[in-house]
Amino acid sequence: MESTLENPKQSNYRWIILSLLFAATTINYLDRLVLPVLVKYIKEDLQLSDIQYGYAVTAFKITYAFGFLAAGKFIDMLGTKLGYFFCILFWSIAATFTGISRSLVSLSFWRGVLGLTQSGNFPAAIKSVSEWFETKQRAFATSLFNSGPSIALVVGPPLIALIYTGLNWSWAFVIVGASGFVLAALWPILYKQPQHLNSQNALVTEDETKIKWTHLLGHKATYGIMIGKFCTDPVWWFYIFWLPNYLYDVRGFNIKDIGVALPLIYGIAIVLGNIAGWFPGYLIGKGWSVRRARKTVMLICALCLPVTAFAVKAHNPWLAILLVSLACSAHNGWSANIFTLASDYFPSRAVGSMTGLVGFAGGVGGILISGLLPGFIIHYFGYVPIFMLMGILHPLAFLALQLLLRDVKTIELQ
Repeated sequence: MESTLENPKQSNYRWIILSLLFAATTINYLDRLVLPVLVKYIKEDLQLSDIQYGYAVTAFKITYAFGFLAAGKFIDMLGTKLGYFFCILFWSIAATFTGISRSLVSLSFWRGVLGLTQSGNFPAAIKSVSEWFETKQRAFATSLFNSGPSIALVVGPPLIALIYTGLNWSWAFVIVGASGFVLAALWPILYKQPQHLNSQNALVTEDETKIKWTHLLGHKATYGIMIGKFCTDPVWWFYIFWLPNYLYDVRGFNIKDIGVALPLIYGIAIVLGNIAGWFPGYLIGKGWSVRRARKTVMLICALCLPVTAFAVKAHNPWLAILLVSLACSAHNGWSANIFTLASDYFPSRAVGSMTGLVGFAGGVGGILISGLLPGFIIHYFGYVPIFMLMGILHPLAFLALQLLLRDVKTIELQ
């Protein structure tokens, strides 16, 4: 990767690439956010229960999880330029057409299409980071573009609330979804392939298409990272899809309160999450090994989550908001580092496929733990059990990483 930085123009252009990745990830999450922010009004209009809302959430999670398997191979085969373009274009179509939903079936269908098409975002973005950034800078670069979801959650709720109050929930899907078409038009013009790949276009070489899942699944490091994502992705999805529902139903918030609470939560998450993404590089610069620095920060993040679970017991709703802010911050820091583990242990040509497998594992966890499960638990037992569950998943994930990544060296694939 050092060759990427030898050319000053290449070194500077990587920040333009990172800006594009940030824009794509922000739009990606804005499209997901319309449903949970307006969940109260969509449920009333379509006459949905919490369990039925869980079905719509699960439709997205199922296609998102299984889409990851195909998306990783798709990005490795076409390259980030062409592959990412198709993903952005088609997820924007799906997001826009969600606004025509008039039943649980149509809502679930378009959420399913959205999940399938959005599954290419992280394989493409992580692969691009592995191509453009040195090892010690990758977690920081990942945390920067991965702050896109938090930015979306800061600016999204007020924007969505404004559209809803001026028009209706259908137009919120249409207007937010249309932003992706702008990026899809700009992407092929602005995105360039780094020179060290010796490629004049976005297509990968023949050797890069030979990475098979069986090659990756033969290494215990793959399972360690997959378990880490399986356990922790549901926490993020729970707070995205179910927190507004909780604030509406239990804390008595209205759309204006949501427009204040969510930006506060994710504004804090941006700052603390980026610090956690930057800190491993700082430790590496002080002489720490890459793995030791990464795992130390991940341990700190994991230990925050059990404390934050007590948000559900806080008497003051704004204390609950601050505890949730810490949970999302810790998860952001964790996520930046666990994504980067794929490029730490595997060569660049396998990162797209590896990220696809890891994303699939996180998606399956999301289906089971943050899609179907919350609707039933909330309906029959309330929110306390599900909040407590979200508090223990990161420590369990860290334990799995310790057991399966210990003494693993950089993996060479034939």
